[in-house]
Amino acid sequence: MNLGIAGRRAAVAAASSGLGLAVARALAEEGVAVAMCSRTRERIEQAARDVGHDAIPIVADVAHADGARGFVRDARDALGGVDILVTNAGGPPPGDFSSVALDQYEPAFELNCLSTIAMCTEAVPGMRQRGWGRVVAITSIAVRQPIANLILSNTARAGVTGFLKTLAREVASEGVTVNSLQPGFHATDRVTSLHDDPSRLADGVPAGEIGRPEDLAAVAAFLCSESARYVTGAAIPVDGGAYAGLL
Repeated sequence: MNLGIAGRRAAVAAASSGLGLAVARALAEEGVAVAMCSRTRERIEQAARDVGHDAIPIVADVAHADGARGFVRDARDALGGVDILVTNAGGPPPGDFSSVALDQYEPAFELNCLSTIAMCTEAVPGMRQRGWGRVVAITSIAVRQPIANLILSNTARAGVTGFLKTLAREVASEGVTVNSLQPGFHATDRVTSLHDDPSRLADGVPAGEIGRPEDLAAVAAFLCSESARYVTGAAIPVDGGAYAGLL
């Protein structure tokens, strides 16, 4: 399927591994010029080489609003503009209500909510001026169904989903779409690190296996396409059917 986005320019955050790397690769394979970031120069340069297609590595820490905005500015300078923004970040530490201190919520909110807002603040005005843009945020299935022992992530990602839905409605008439993807269990370092026996994760997945990063990346690439021009404000689970709710 021709997604119709060859020649577009994308900034993909937290893309040295896992879901971010897979999305960067999927977009590059569609002919999109990609700038991708990580906190570590060696890792992001290697990831850019793996992606190929002249992907541009940028060192940035999107865990903080200033770093997140700086990444988009650097991507815009390197690419000549940003038509596609894929927001992504690692997750905060695990914990429940009893074990998490009040002062841990602020950095978690900055990591998984404010960083996305900051990236949108830098990227969306240019999209509106050009009359075309795509924002795809990688959040979590926890927005629909809170995950035990991840109260920080559950809280922050729910907040950013409210922001994204509001933004989508404000810019829809200007050719800019805003959507989020809600991954369940995928084969990433983050998922592995949170579970003593990752091989058991597939037990609760109707598809019978945990996802590959490429599974989510394919959906992200479609949301960036011309064919998805009428899809906006959506929060889409990519979880092999694990979420059991009707809505």
